[in-house]
Order: sequence, then C-alpha cells, then structure tokens
Amino acid sequence: MTEQVQIGADSPLARIEARVREKDFAGALTLVSKHLEDETADRAELLYMQAVCQRYLARNRAALATLDQLKRSAPNHGRAHQEEGHNHRALGNSQDALLAYRRATQLNPALTASWQALLKLMVESGQREAATQVQQQLERVQQLPAPLLAVTDLVAQGRLIRAEEICRRFLQQVPDHTEGMRLLADVGSRLGVLDDAEFLLESAVAFKPDSPQLRIDYIQVLRKRQKFERALDEARSLLSTNPDNPRFKSIVAVECMQTGDFDSALALFAEVLAVLPNDPITLTSRGHALKTAGQYQQSVDSYHEAIAVHPDHGEAWYSLANLKTYRFSAREIDDMQSRVEGSNLSHMDRVYFNFALAKSFEDNEHYDAAFDYYRQGNEMKRTQSRYDADRMHDELQRQVTACTAELFESGEAGHEAGDPIFVVGLPRAGSTLLEQILSSHSQVDGTLELPNILTMAHRLGRGRQLSGTNRYPDVLHELSSEQCRKLGEEYLTDTAIHRRGAPFFVDKMPNNFRHVGLIRKILPNAKVIDARRHPMACCFSGFKQLFAEGQEFTYSLHDVGRYYRDYVALMEHWDNVLPGFVYRVQHEELVAAPEDTIRALLDFCGLPFEDSCVNFHETERAVRTPSSEQVRQPIFTSSLDQWSNFDAHLGPLREALGDLADHA
Repeated sequence: MTEQVQIGADSPLARIEARVREKDFAGALTLVSKHLEDETADRAELLYMQAVCQRYLARNRAALATLDQLKRSAPNHGRAHQEEGHNHRALGNSQDALLAYRRATQLNPALTASWQALLKLMVESGQREAATQVQQQLERVQQLPAPLLAVTDLVAQGRLIRAEEICRRFLQQVPDHTEGMRLLADVGSRLGVLDDAEFLLESAVAFKPDSPQLRIDYIQVLRKRQKFERALDEARSLLSTNPDNPRFKSIVAVECMQTGDFDSALALFAEVLAVLPNDPITLTSRGHALKTAGQYQQSVDSYHEAIAVHPDHGEAWYSLANLKTYRFSAREIDDMQSRVEGSNLSHMDRVYFNFALAKSFEDNEHYDAAFDYYRQGNEMKRTQSRYDADRMHDELQRQVTACTAELFESGEAGHEAGDPIFVVGLPRAGSTLLEQILSSHSQVDGTLELPNILTMAHRLGRGRQLSGTNRYPDVLHELSSEQCRKLGEEYLTDTAIHRRGAPFFVDKMPNNFRHVGLIRKILPNAKVIDARRHPMACCFSGFKQLFAEGQEFTYSLHDVGRYYRDYVALMEHWDNVLPGFVYRVQHEELVAAPEDTIRALLDFCGLPFEDSCVNFHETERAVRTPSSEQVRQPIFTSSLDQWSNFDAHLGPLREALGDLADHA
C-alpha cells in the first residue's frame, strides 16, 4: 500500500462519508456507484464505503461480495476485514466472524471495534484463555494516547511518512514514552532505516526491560541487521524471564538457526512441540531448520505434520513445493485446489497455495494451468507491493551518473583486506551454485545473502533521518580515504560472525550489483562475480519463485524484464569505469563445461584449484536459499530451457527485454 493523501473536504469520499453520517445510506451508495466509474478514484476506499452502506441497509451478503472484491485488490485493508466480521455476525456466522475480526486486529491493531467484538464472541463461545489475552490487548489499545493510536492506524494503512511525523511530534513532548519509541522504530524498520530502529528499541528496552513486546521487537531488528549473536543473547535473556514460555523458546530457536546452531534450534522446537504438539507454525519452522541443515526427508515429514494439524496452513504446502525436488500426489493436488477455491483462506495462505499448485502442475507438464497459478499468485503479491519500476530505473541510473571513472581515480583508498568475494546479479541466476562451488574450497567460507552493503548504502543516503532527500550515491564523492577505510572495516567486523576461520568468504546478496561502486571505494581488493543467466530463463525463474522479501520486481513479467535490462546496463557501466573489477560467469557455460569454468573462476579469486569445487554437491553445509536441494546434486542441464514450456505466455517479458530476450 502506498502513501495516501488526506481526504479533502469536498472530495468524493468526504461527500460519501457526509451522507453516511446523515444516515442517507441509499444516497451514499448512489455516489459510490458514480465515482467507481472514475479510473482515477480510490477504488479500495469506495468499495469499503459501499460495503458499509450495504451493511447498514441489511444487505449483508451483498456487502460480503463487495468486500471480496476489495480484499482482492487491497488484502491488507484492516477495516475491510472488520466489516466482514460485522456482516458475518449479522448473519449468525460466529466462526467466520471470529476469523475476520482476528485478521482485522492482526492487520490493524488500532481497530478497537474488532477487539471488542472478538472479546464478546470468545466469551460467548467459552474461549476463556483466549478472551483474557484479547482483553489485555483491548486495554492496551484503549490506553494508548490519541496520537499513538493514530500512528498505529496510519502504519497499518501504509502511510509511513505521516505516521513518522505524528510520532516524532509526540516524542518531542514525551521523549521517554516507550510505546512511542517502539512505533517510531517500527516505521524505521519498514522504511529500511534499521540503525535508527535499533537505537530506539535499545533505548526503549533500557527504560522498560520488563516489556516482552519491546524485547521481541528489539530481537527482530537485530536479526534484520544480521547481528545474530546479539539477537541470540537477547532472546536467551528474554527466555530467562519465563523459561517455560513456548513463544520465547521459539524465538530462541529461530535465533539459533540464524547462527547455524541447528541442533539447539531443533531441541528447542521439540520442547515447544511437547507443550503445543499441534502448532503448525512451529512444525513448519522445524521443517525449515531441517531443510537448511540438509535433512531432506525429516523436513518433508515436519511439513506434512503441519498440514495434518492445519490443512489451510499454506506456508507448509508451499515449503514442500519450494524444496524443488518434492512431487505432490494427485490427492494432494486435489486437496490444494479445493482449499484455494474456498473463501476462508487468509490472503498470504492463498498466495502460498497458488505457488504450490503452480509448481505441482509444472511438474506434471500442465504448463497452461501452471502459468495461471503463477500469474494469480504474483498478482496477489503485487497488491501488497510498493515497487515502482520507474523509480528503480532512476535509482540505478543515479549510480551511472554519480559513479564516474573520475570517482575511482581520485586516490581515496578503503580497507586493504581482500577477504570478501561478492557474488552479485539477479536472483535465480545461479548465484547459489557459485557460492556452493566457492564454499567447497578449503580457503573459503560460505555465509548468507548479507544485507550489510545495502544497509550501509541506505545509511549513507539518509543519515539518521527516517525520511528526507537521499544523498546516495552522490555522497561517495565526499568520502575521505579514512572514511572509506572505516566503512570497509565496519563491513568486515559486522560480517565476521558468519565466518568459520577461512581466509576468504562469500557474500552472495544479489542486489549488491547496485552498489559495486561503494564496494570498490571501501574494499578495493575485494572480488566481485556477476552471476549471469539467459534473460528469459532468469526472469521467468524469478517470476516463479515466491521470495520472502526484497525482490518485488519479480511479481510482474514486465517489471522483471525491465529490471533485467536495467541490471545489464548498470553492469556494462561498471565494466567501463572499473575494467577487470567484475568477473562474469555465464550459467550456461558453467553447466556445459564445469571444470574449465570453475578453474577460471578460482584463478580470478586467486585460489588454487581443488577437486572439491567440482564435487561441490558432496560438501556438507547449511544452504539458506530456495536452491538448497538443487545445489546438493551434481550439475544438471534439465532446467536450462524450462522457460520455453511457457513461451506462449511470456509476451510481456519478451517485450520488456527487447533485444536482450534472445541473448545470453
């Protein structure tokens, strides 16, 4: 959801709301119908008002149909789910109402009417323990100062800049208000300003160390900053306050996974499941841990257990598909289809089911049906995205404009270390395979897709302000040699936690291709490898993959094709201004001639050849990307042309790629 403008006094919505306040619901509906024909109108809010009017006119089923339309285009519209709850209550559908109110409060905790309705329904149905928890949440919301309640509501709407303004103004008057600090940190985290968020939460925890929510938020932001050891320490400290709390144990388990301690994570998940044996989230998380640790069959079993106790848990179904090597049975496919056609799935569960079904139909060579599910899943994800292809193009073009040859001839030098090997490019271009090959060398540690460079770039652009003008990459011209050296040292220090003692390590964050200039300034002796794959294969593979975050351009064939063009143009720029700094590995060449390609790659990195790099599939290590099971097998060619099975549907991709479409 994008930042919204305030409703003017004479706007269509304001006139509709005036009719509603006058209880002229029929008149309000007439106005809604009129303005829905306007393509420039805020369709989501108009549909919401239509549903409100229909409910007041006791047209509950019509209201539910309107809300279904609204949720398809704006799935995170908290008030839509609240309205859904009101209508289900009116129709006597208590269970459906409970589900709708629960989703409403999850999406927008400021909705007191939903909390109140949820509490009443739970009391009526005898859910005493759950009712007590809801009562506590309701009291917490009701006790919030009015500005912070408004901030909570604005954050839920995606109006982050306005939320920041109100929150900062409030904290100027009440600087030690911990909930205000928490909310501002939440805004910062959503905007990607993680250093500000960390500072705010660290301060809030110091003021109120007995608040579990503050401490959980603090742990989460530490994880986002890749400060895994610190996050684990905080999680263990939280658990010490209530050693039997299963939620706290799960948090510690997740942080153990981040540090590579899968044995401890699995032991903790076992303790949680001993108390909550039917918790699908824990069963799924355990599956993720087992998958990452290379215990394939055990991960499959854990996902199946999650499905058995909660068949609508879409993440477990998708996790099976995301193993890449799992094949669904005909019965499982029928089960998924019946569920995705139902009406009680959450938005994200429906997304998961669409991608899982797409993979199952592709495996069975039903390509038209598979594409339709991929398309639906991506369209649903796109409704939640703020991605702007024009803005991304401009952002990458700024790198070209700012990072001239003169910038790198100025004499400023960063940190002299040559430890990092950056693997960049687009996702699904073969970067995980390259990492596995390099990490199989005795002198190289594999790590993760580290966000450190991205975070540094963001900080350089905005300083300590959550909003304002982005000075990056122009600010690179202002950095002294000492500043560059310190930034390089900061990167090495912050990433040390992921290393295991080898002289070199791999950072395979694909999006670092945007920041090759920054890398050269702060770490001039680092190695940068561009993982390149055939444009059609790479782009469509990205379209098929449901990424957790950070790759929103993949939700549209046109957007992913345009992004690929912009990526190629920027890499050509780096080749021109930094000749020889970036080494390109073409995936198709690696598959066709693995040993020759690997020898050349190792030569570029200054590493002697080792047979283990060719036999990379025998290397035992945690792999945390969607390709984890594929890179545990020898190189195969079967996936090179898989995209061609969908060629009839890929017109928008070909159009966006232009002359690149048929060139590796």
